[in-house]
Amino acid sequence: MNKIALKQQRIIQIFLKQGKMRSSKVHKEILKTGEDISLVTIKRALSEMVEDKILEMTGLGRSTNYTLRSRGRIFTNLDAKQYIDIEPDKRYGLHQYNFDLLKDFPINIFTDDELKRLEISTAEYKKITTGLSLAIKKKELERLIIELSWKSSKIEGNTYTLLDTEKLILENKEAPGHAKSEAQMILNHKDAFDYIRKHSSQFKTITRKNLEELHAILVKNLNINRSFRTKLVGVTGSIYRPLDNVYQITEAVNELGKAVSRVETPYTKALLALLGISYIQPFEDGNKRTARLMANALLISHSLAPLSYRSVEEEDYRNAMLVFYELNSIMPMKKIFIEQYEFASKNYSVK
Repeated sequence: MNKIALKQQRIIQIFLKQGKMRSSKVHKEILKTGEDISLVTIKRALSEMVEDKILEMTGLGRSTNYTLRSRGRIFTNLDAKQYIDIEPDKRYGLHQYNFDLLKDFPINIFTDDELKRLEISTAEYKKITTGLSLAIKKKELERLIIELSWKSSKIEGNTYTLLDTEKLILENKEAPGHAKSEAQMILNHKDAFDYIRKHSSQFKTITRKNLEELHAILVKNLNINRSFRTKLVGVTGSIYRPLDNVYQITEAVNELGKAVSRVETPYTKALLALLGISYIQPFEDGNKRTARLMANALLISHSLAPLSYRSVEEEDYRNAMLVFYELNSIMPMKKIFIEQYEFASKNYSVK
């Protein structure tokens, strides 16, 4: 199941806000929207959603209740900006880590049409990367590294421009008026990308070892602890609070590795890594950077186009990630992922 019918989407929106409900309550909420529908029709729809593993049913007869399952959350289609524009304390999302999310993650999250788009892009990417001279390969690799290092750092608040980044990476010239930590962050991205290209066979899935190694490169000389964190971290502007127990964090990373190994396509593996590492936040800092580079490592290990995120708006990226944190919906980030993959396959000749 990688698509939910419009009728079911409307019901899911109600469950996101209301939590556990009886069929009569769902019916009343639907009637408030102005839709004329019978209770019998609602009961039938709820039964179908239980069969599709979107809802969980408990109790019998008049005591029957329904709750939204993780699979229903994953495919919830909503406007990320509209949700994030609600003040954090007034949002209806989850405050805590969802322990069922990775266990219930579907083996395929893309529709047939989406997979077709991705495969067409892959075919185009393989075509443009065939038969290139060494000089062109070197230039294309430099361009990708510059644009990835710039944009991934910018998403984290780095103020280097694209031109500043180019001078830093190609000429080792730091931009005046900027903290040295900003230059270090960018150079760490370059080193991390070089590492995953040279060790691509180690990134067919996620392990604690390759995750910690990648993170260590990305936070080098930035005064950031490289081990899994032992304390609570907050997410600015979000009601979501990640796990604060190192044992639970370790188990969550192991569960993520299992999920990445279980899912069917490399595209699903990469998107799951991008979302999962950011959601677990195993380190005190550098989690989203590590997630973006791990997603690229998985793509490269399967001979697919790496993403630079050059054309994504930082606010759109942030909103999509917050929606996953609080509602567990992959839909806004899935849209960004597909668009960025199509962009990368047309714009970078890097193998």
